[in-house]
Amino acid sequence: MAPTVAVIFFLVFAFTTSHIDSTSNYAFARVESCRGCRLSRLPDVKQFIFEDLPNYNNIEFVHIQNAVPELLLFNENKEEVERLPLSSLTREECNNLLISKGFTKKTEKDEI
Repeated sequence: MAPTVAVIFFLVFAFTTSHIDSTSNYAFARVESCRGCRLSRLPDVKQFIFEDLPNYNNIEFVHIQNAVPELLLFNENKEEVERLPLSSLTREECNNLLISKGFTKKTEKDEI
């Protein structure tokens, strides 16, 4: 007996959703970095931090003197889940990383 379309659809849906990285693991994020000396040698990362990062929801920048740029991801219990270096990434890769981790850009409604 051939499986019905509904059964095939359910199996495909169950398989694909079980392999998607759950964005609910990350409640908020923080980028830690120095503001100048190290960051000045990383123009793409610097532009990402100061121009793009403020446009995302649930992400903040924290200045730490002499720190290399890192993205810290936290769960809903404020526990650090993941820490990723940003130094080797381009501006576009930094933005894609945030999106791949489930972070969204602010809308006009968010800014009011």
